[in-house]
Amino acid sequence: MKQDVMLVPLNLPGNTPTQERRGFVRLCTLLASAPEDAKTAGDHDYWIKTAKIKDLYDQPVLAAAARVAIDLVSQGWAVRVDKSGPVFTPPSVHGNRDAEKARIRTQELLRRDEQLRRGSVRKFIESMERTRQHGNRLVSIYSLMRDGRELAEALEQASTPAEVIKPYVQIVDSSVCEKTGFKLHDVWRYFRHTWSNAYATVPGRSMPILIRDAATEYHAVIGLAAISSPVVQIAERDRWIGWDTDQFLDEVRIDPTDNIASWLAKRIAAQQDEIYVDDLLRDGILQPTDLTSPTPDAIARLRADAERHRQRHHQATTIRQIRNVERDAWVARATTDLFRSKRSAALAETLEIAALLGAYLSPPTAEGLVKAFSDAAARAQMRRVVRRARGERVGTIVADLTVCGAVAPYSTLAAGKLVGALAVSPRVLAAYREKYSRPSEIASAIAGRPILREPRLSFVSTTSLYGTGSSQYNRLFWPASVMGGRKSIRMGFHKLGRSRSFGTSHFSEETVDALVRVSGLRGSIVRVNSLFGEGVSPRLRKVRLGLAALGWPANELLMHGRERILYGVPLVENLRSYSLGIDQEPEYLLDPELGEADARVADWWIERWCRQRARRRDVLEAMRTHQLVRPVRHGARVPLPQGDDMLPIVTELPGFE
Repeated sequence: MKQDVMLVPLNLPGNTPTQERRGFVRLCTLLASAPEDAKTAGDHDYWIKTAKIKDLYDQPVLAAAARVAIDLVSQGWAVRVDKSGPVFTPPSVHGNRDAEKARIRTQELLRRDEQLRRGSVRKFIESMERTRQHGNRLVSIYSLMRDGRELAEALEQASTPAEVIKPYVQIVDSSVCEKTGFKLHDVWRYFRHTWSNAYATVPGRSMPILIRDAATEYHAVIGLAAISSPVVQIAERDRWIGWDTDQFLDEVRIDPTDNIASWLAKRIAAQQDEIYVDDLLRDGILQPTDLTSPTPDAIARLRADAERHRQRHHQATTIRQIRNVERDAWVARATTDLFRSKRSAALAETLEIAALLGAYLSPPTAEGLVKAFSDAAARAQMRRVVRRARGERVGTIVADLTVCGAVAPYSTLAAGKLVGALAVSPRVLAAYREKYSRPSEIASAIAGRPILREPRLSFVSTTSLYGTGSSQYNRLFWPASVMGGRKSIRMGFHKLGRSRSFGTSHFSEETVDALVRVSGLRGSIVRVNSLFGEGVSPRLRKVRLGLAALGWPANELLMHGRERILYGVPLVENLRSYSLGIDQEPEYLLDPELGEADARVADWWIERWCRQRARRRDVLEAMRTHQLVRPVRHGARVPLPQGDDMLPIVTELPGFE
């Protein structure tokens, strides 16, 4: 059956001046006739100039609409102009795997090339490629690349690849590379710019990782990874873990236990205990008795207080107040409008849960759970407890592998699989635990005192770049014994399902800025201040508000048409129970204290993936194309957009004649 084509009419708001409406139609008419492979795709300045649109700053509605339209067409949307105005159609997914991969790659490269054209980015790349003095040596970023000819020759002469490749994990922090003097963050950032999608910082937790080769003089970079805060809600992941709310409660209803009842009761008590209430009592929002015997009136007062302070927070005069508060001044942070609003809302929810569910859990027994399931109001509160527990722990014991891959010439040896395995190895888990064994900023600001969250990871998820498949994660499994676990257990990347093709990655920064401006000028009462604790995905909320200001359908326009495959690596046996906090201790599938894990993972990779490839003539020839002689032609070098002037070639390449 043929799938219906979605048509999205996009016109400027009715009160927009006629001149702006005509300019938008003129632009869309030009975009409708643009060839798909045009080099001007995504070039805002070109299309705005060609459409003879001037003074965009004084026409914020037209500016936002025009930039959205240009981005949509550059990402494969079709547009036609009829009597009713411009009508847009999202790109169709190709049935052919190679064609679909090419379509998505083209979309990604547009955003990446836009980024690489920025002066600040080009200046950074040039500074990394320029030769500098470090100790008594001349070095550049090229020192951290391995010449493909040298590697191919070494592999041909060695009895085993283990003699010429010695991988190890290096956690990126504020220190510098001992071999070159470069800041580790700069090294990681440079190689990240070689990816086919644009580089972007990730809000929340982020731990960049380098995989380096101790067999080379400067310890060349094999690949890079990053462990970051996860997307909060992914249905496929949550069902796989077993902590999806409905899934979990259905299982509890079938098999209620004293242990689950006790966990629910402790969760409610902990939620209330971790909310700072001194100012709420002082201001008369609450009476002390409301905390033990909550009433509907008390809950209503808290919700009104939350809304009042939420509106105050969105006034520009309060933003500086939050940013100027010392990070560990928890009471001061708690009393800002942002966290006063969050505290009042959280306490209202917690007291309502206690009032409607608490009676069934005093004492907490399986029999009490059975009775609670027969009460619709109590069932609803159980859902809130489970959702809150998942939301609290998802950002601490679950992480996303947001960057993972190898650089040339190692990529020809399937080193991306090595990077994937090392990214979830004991060295990384220990580093993550050490880095985040500190008070949670949001929880501590709500409690008015330091609150520690569990920093031991139970699950790492990731997505393929292409929805057609992933050669990197496909069949990426290893015996748990490689990482110190039991030999009978297999670890690796399990396929969880497919993600929704939804997000903001198809909109440029120019477009987001224009949408933010138009939402403010058209009277949006909500401000997105990009403050930590204000909410998830500030960029998504900015785009939504801007599209709403234009009167355009956000859900349809946020469908970027790039479905991806979800993968996950479970790290513990008691995945659901530990992830929800029912079990206090993780039952690891590996040994999180294993010191020689890097070498053991490297040995596994060499035997499973590298050895056979290193014998293939086509692989060795492909490897030799990555050369560090003038002019540098190497796959680990940041590629400038086609047609741009090349960056200056260094006059000397350290380590090569």
